This record gives sequence, C-alpha cells and structure tokens, in this order.
Amino acid sequence: MSSSSMQIEAFFDEATSTVSYIVLDRSTQACAIVDSVLDYDPKAGRTSTQSADRLIARVRELGARLEWILETHVHADHLSAAPHLRAQLGGQLGIGAHIVTVQKVFGSLFNAGDDFARDGRQFDRLFADGDSFTIGSLTARALHTPGHTPACMSYVIEDAVFVGDTLFMPDYGTARCDFPGGDARTLYHSVRRLLSLPPATRLFMCHDYPPGGRAPAWESTVAEQRAHNIHVHDGIAEDDFVAMRTARDATLDMPVLILPSVQVNMRAGHLPEPEANGTRYLKIPLDVL
Repeated sequence: MSSSSMQIEAFFDEATSTVSYIVLDRSTQACAIVDSVLDYDPKAGRTSTQSADRLIARVRELGARLEWILETHVHADHLSAAPHLRAQLGGQLGIGAHIVTVQKVFGSLFNAGDDFARDGRQFDRLFADGDSFTIGSLTARALHTPGHTPACMSYVIEDAVFVGDTLFMPDYGTARCDFPGGDARTLYHSVRRLLSLPPATRLFMCHDYPPGGRAPAWESTVAEQRAHNIHVHDGIAEDDFVAMRTARDATLDMPVLILPSVQVNMRAGHLPEPEANGTRYLKIPLDVL
C-alpha cells in the first residue's frame, strides 16, 4: 500500500552513475538515506564530500531527522559517505547480515590484518532476511536478494523497494555476478522474488547506465520489469538467464573504483587508519582479480 506521507528524493552522481535517496516520512519528519556517495578522484587519490553534503543540506532544508543510513551492499563502484553523514546528522547505519561473508573474503584479499573486525561490528544494525524496522511511521522490511554479492539487501519501504544493484532499468537488465561470492543462478531467484511483489510496487535502482543516449532514470515498477526487462522479463527460463549472464560477465572489465571502494565499504565507509607519518593508504593487490 502506498503511503501518502512518504516522500522520495533521488540524487544522481554522474561520476559513478550512482543514485542516492532520501526517504522522508512527512508525518514525523524522520528520514533515511540509501546508498550515499563519498567523492573520490582515483587519479589523485583524493576524497571530498560534495555529493554527501548535498544530501546533508537537503535533510536540513526539510527539517528532517535522520534515523537510518542504509547500504544495499558493499559497493564496488563508489565509496560510501556513511561516516560523514552520521557525524553531521546522526542516525543508525544498517546493512545485510551477510556482510560478514564479504568482510572475510575481502579482508583476506587485502590482507587487512587482525585489527580489521570481520563480524560486522562497524555497522549499527545487521539485517537478516525479513527483519522489519521503521522510519518514523513508515514500515520497512529487509529482503535478502543475493547474487550480485552474497550480502545484497533490498529495502521494502511501504510500496517502494530500493533494490541496490540487483536490477537496473528494463532496457539495461540485471547486475553482474562475477565478483567473489556472486552467482547468476542465485541472482535469478532473487530477481524473481522481487518481481513476485504486487505489480504496482515501485522499484528504485542504485545505478543507471543509459543505453542509446537516453536521460538517466532510476524508477520502474514490478509490472514494467516483468514485461520489458531485457534479461529477466516473464518467460525467460532460469538456465537461459544463467547462460546469458555468465557469457556477458566474461566480457566486462572490473569497475574502475572496485579496489578503493571495497576496502573502504567493508569498513562501513571508514578510511584505513593513518600510518606513522599521518597519511592513510589504500592497498592495490596485484595479479589477484
């Protein structure tokens, strides 16, 4: 059921093609921020908070109270701004409980050491499948939708679902499954679970890579996806999807920001601690990915 008190605002980051969201309950002025972006220049190794500061300014302009900072997964294409948001606005940071699997895999890949906790303690709330929570008077539920990564979580908030990278707009299809822990067959079942929701359910994407020069877009519906998604519309068999997704993934380059993004995002957006000279360093594992 649609909530007349819910207001959703999208913020598109052109550098990473990421969409961040403010979800506001107008009846209580409580809000959540979904999938924030910390700006990062890979050429200079420099971070900035311009994109996150747009969110902060808008929350303050609305007179809203930030209750939740939600991550749909450990992103491989942008750094999270969660620590900056929480320092400025408060709120609890939430992610799927399977983050611990991702932390173990990438903690080893980056040789993070014993000081890197692999039990998810960097986050305030680890959501299990079906967990419910509230944003003011809005009802919300966590829906585990793995396949792109083991920890992918979609958030059902009233009649809207924030699907992370599981789905894209119908003319672009679905998420890649060739990252560690990804699996095309698992993704197919996650997508079908999303598309079993009521047809009018609104779906909000985390990214858009517009084909054919169209303008960026990020909102669809279950009905539109079932009718038109080029990878998983109704009638696409599981084995056919797996074959297509596997072949397509084999042609894709790694995301430009995967190495900085994952080692920051597995730490809940925190940068590595400064070394003896006061400088923070990110690692680049060679000949591994």
